[in-house]
Amino acid sequence: MLPTPDWADARDVPPPARLADLEALAVDLAVRAGRFVRGDRPATVQVATTKSTPLDVVTAMDTGSEDLIRAELARRCPEDGVLGEEEGLTVGTSGLTWVVDPIDGTVNYLYDIPAYAVSVAVVVGDPRVPGGWLPVAGAVSNPRVDEVFRAHLGGGGCVHPMGEVAGYHPAGERPARAIALEVGQQTDPSLALVGTGFSYDRVERAAQAELALRVLAEVRDLRRIGSAALDLCSVAAGRFDAYYEAGLHAWDVAAGALLVREAGGVVTGLDAPGGRGPLLASGPALHGPLGTLIR
Repeated sequence: MLPTPDWADARDVPPPARLADLEALAVDLAVRAGRFVRGDRPATVQVATTKSTPLDVVTAMDTGSEDLIRAELARRCPEDGVLGEEEGLTVGTSGLTWVVDPIDGTVNYLYDIPAYAVSVAVVVGDPRVPGGWLPVAGAVSNPRVDEVFRAHLGGGGCVHPMGEVAGYHPAGERPARAIALEVGQQTDPSLALVGTGFSYDRVERAAQAELALRVLAEVRDLRRIGSAALDLCSVAAGRFDAYYEAGLHAWDVAAGALLVREAGGVVTGLDAPGGRGPLLASGPALHGPLGTLIR
């Protein structure tokens, strides 16, 4: 379970029934947007623009997915803020901010590799301030494999088929086919399967490759999926023993970090300035030795 940080007044965190409502809304948004990006994907996806480097691409479907989510939030939660990867921050007045990655794994989406996600979380605090925010509900959908991961603060997490979501049901029960999330129980770093990712900046990537070589010599193996949200879901579901990466943003990790912590895992690095991290997510027994290895 995810503890409330020292800075967060208890009044900042919504009551349990409201958290369940927020989880249900996050699921609905992640599933709707996931169906949109998969169902409306053109045969050939074109790059609309680039961001930090020419390798950091944006497609029209990224902006379309975020527009869909923002429109729904404006209708349902007009007082809440929204921080989206493509359109930045819209300040709200409620104390809640929705943190949205409309397609996490855009390069995979560009190449039609079945590992991209829509990540939707709601946080208290300012998601632009390292360590100054707390995810309280969230969902990550992977439309290519028909999965949605979901959790709220203190409520545990689960994964189930997207097909079992038919609209928004406030505080509704989770589907019967939902599988509870639980991090892996591996205690030996040399037997750990570890996920990671790399920067779009070539200089940073070279340094990360050197670190990956050091890590690879000490663990079972490395995996590089290309979506931070799905990497964190993999830790939460026990499919990875751990995941680390530097240079992440709130929209990359807000929902996934909550999922890992509600699955009994540990996440550190969210308070690193500028996301330089690295973020590390794992089961409790591995966190210390792996943290020493990557820092």
